[in-house]
Amino acid sequence: MINIVTDQNDNESRDEVHGAGEAFRQRIATVDAQGQRKWVYPKKPAGRYHRARAWVAAFLVVLFFSAPWIKINGHPLLLVNILDRRFSILGVPFWPQDAIYFVIAFISLVVFLLLFTVIWGRLWCGWACPQTIFMEMVFRKIEYLFEGGPSKQRRLKSKPWDFDKLWRKGGKWLTFFVVAFAVANTFMAYFVGTDGFLERISGSPGDHMGAFIGVLSFTGLFYFIFAWFREQACTLLCPYARLQGVLLDNDSVAVTYDFNRGEERMPANKAKKTQLSGDCVDCFSCVKVCPTGIDIRNGIQLECINCTACMDACDTVMDKYNRPRGLIRYASYNMVKNGTRFRFTPRVIGYLVIFAILISVFVTMLVLRSDVETTILRTPGQLFQEVDDGATIQNLYNLKVVNKTYEPMPLHLKLVEPASGKIQIVGTDLRIDAEGILEQAFFVTLPRDILDPLKTPIRIEISNDDGVLETVKTNFMGPAAP
Repeated sequence: MINIVTDQNDNESRDEVHGAGEAFRQRIATVDAQGQRKWVYPKKPAGRYHRARAWVAAFLVVLFFSAPWIKINGHPLLLVNILDRRFSILGVPFWPQDAIYFVIAFISLVVFLLLFTVIWGRLWCGWACPQTIFMEMVFRKIEYLFEGGPSKQRRLKSKPWDFDKLWRKGGKWLTFFVVAFAVANTFMAYFVGTDGFLERISGSPGDHMGAFIGVLSFTGLFYFIFAWFREQACTLLCPYARLQGVLLDNDSVAVTYDFNRGEERMPANKAKKTQLSGDCVDCFSCVKVCPTGIDIRNGIQLECINCTACMDACDTVMDKYNRPRGLIRYASYNMVKNGTRFRFTPRVIGYLVIFAILISVFVTMLVLRSDVETTILRTPGQLFQEVDDGATIQNLYNLKVVNKTYEPMPLHLKLVEPASGKIQIVGTDLRIDAEGILEQAFFVTLPRDILDPLKTPIRIEISNDDGVLETVKTNFMGPAAP
C-alpha cells in the first residue's frame, strides 16, 4: 500500500485523524484475514466523471474494434504481422530493419509513463487502460444488466439454482464469452491484417488450425480475466501499480480524500450536535462504489486505479447535505495538507527534458528515414579481376535493397566517388516491387592508377526516377603496391 507522508509526525497525525490505524495495510482489500478472496460487488457509479469516462471508453472501444479496418491511402492504420515481419503504423510500412525506431519509441513511451505517473498518478489506469475500460465499461455493465445492483448480485449468488438464477448467470456468461470471442478475433485482425482475417474466418478451422487455436486460447484468457480474475489483474499482477511506490511523491496529483476538510468524520445527525465534525458523514458511499474495494479515506493505496467513482459518489452525498463538492478530488498530498498549488519539481523537469530529447531524436529519424535500405558488400570469396586492357581493375558486389514503400520503383546505381569508374549490372535493369526485396550482382571497374594499395573507399548512389534515395560507402580491393 502507498500512503504519502513527509515525516513520522505526519504519519502519526494521519493515523490519529483517520482513526483507522494501519490495519488496512496488512492485506489488500479483496483478501480477508484468512487469505481468502473477497468478491467485490461495487455499486453502480453515476455522476459527471463517470459520464466523461463513459464517453472516453466508448471512443476507445469503437477505435479498438474498427482500427484494423481503417485504411490510410489503402493501407492499414495498424498492422503488427510478426510472422511475416510486416508492420504498418498510421499507414506507413515498417520493416524489421527499422527496429531502432521501435526501440526509441518504446524508451520514449517508458519515460512518458514515468513522467505522466509522477504528475498524475494512475490516471491512465482509470481512464484509458484496456483492463479498466473492458471491466468497468463493458463486462460490469453486462453484469448489471443481467443481475442488477450489488445487493441483487449477492442474493443471486447465495440462492439455490433455479430457472431465474440459471438464465441470469447463463445469459451473463454467454454474453461474456461472445465479447471475449470478439476481442480475440479483433486481436487476430491486428496481427494478420483484414484480408488474412477474412480468409481465416471464411475457411475451415482445419485449414488454419494455428489461428483457430490462438483465437480460442485468447478467448479463454479474456473470459477468465473479466469473468473471474477481474480487479486482481490490477492489484496483484499489474507492475504499474508497484511503480507507484517509487514514482509518486507529495506533489503527484491523484484521487485524494481531503482529510483537513473531512475530519472529524461522523454521521450527519450526530454532526448537528457538535462543532467538531468535518464534512465527511461517514456514509461509506466511496467504499461501496469502489471497484477494488478500498477506502480512499485511508490515503493513496496500491489498489486505487483513479477511476473517479468515489469522487462522483462523494459529490452526490455533499449535494444532499448542502456541502461543497470536492471532498474527494484530484489533488496532491501537499495540496490537501498545505493548500499549495501544483509545481514542477526537479524530477518532473528532468523527465520532461529526457522525454523532449527522445521525441526530438525520434522525429528527426523519421524525417530522415529513407524509402529504401541498401546493403552493398563485395561478393565473398571473389578476388579482384584485371581487365584485358591491363589499365583497369574489377570487383564483384552483391546488392540488397529493401523497398519500405507500397509502390514499385525502378532503381539506378551511380558511382559518385571516384567519378572515373563505372558500374555494370549483371542481368536486367534494377526494379523493385512494392514492399519487396531486390538482390542483384554488379561490377565496379576502376582505373588501376587511382587505386590505393589493397583497399580504396568508394561511394555508390542509389536513386529512382524522383531523385537520390541513399548513398552507400564500401571498399574496392586492388593489387598491392609493387
